[in-house]
Amino acid sequence: MRNAVKQSWITFKSIFTGMGVTIRHFFGPTVTLQYPDERMELPKGARARLFVNIDDCIGCNLCARACPVNCIDIETVAATQDVDLGKTSTGNPKRFWLTRFNIDMAKCMYCDLCVHPCPTNCIYMVPEYEYSEYDRSNLVYHFSNLEPDMVAEVKEKAELEAEQKKRDREEMMRKKAEEKAKKEMEEKKKAEEKSEATSDDKPANDKQGEE
Repeated sequence: MRNAVKQSWITFKSIFTGMGVTIRHFFGPTVTLQYPDERMELPKGARARLFVNIDDCIGCNLCARACPVNCIDIETVAATQDVDLGKTSTGNPKRFWLTRFNIDMAKCMYCDLCVHPCPTNCIYMVPEYEYSEYDRSNLVYHFSNLEPDMVAEVKEKAELEAEQKKRDREEMMRKKAEEKAKKEMEEKKKAEEKSEATSDDKPANDKQGEE
């Protein structure tokens, strides 16, 4: 009988303790945010989604090299001599077209390692965490601002200039080889003439020695 009373007392005590906590919170100020009408303010160093200011990108590829999961895919094409791409906001000269700059946020591990090597601070994380998708391909963000036609034109011009530079280099090497061969022939001819002159003087010197 005593055990039953003790167990009953412990049970009711637990119930009243729990209800007391509930009642105190019920009449206290609310702490739940009514999402999505209300949103919690993220801390300053929050890592959410990567963003690229493509106008400040110089195509150095340092962010892609630093990424441990290879979620950054960059393709660059060297600008031709007739094009001036200008400078970034930090004063760095731009020498490459950014034909592709994709970030796959489905792979991203939010480590922030790609942000620090960037010399122009063009890649950074923004407090944007609402980007869920039904299709994983929608999590690949494209930052290049070049249209497909422009990309094709840029690549074609770069290839033509590279071929021209290759021809110019080959022509320069050919001319150098010809000049070298010509110089060697002249030196060989001079050596032969000197040898002949030496052989012509030798009998006369021998005759004087006999006298």
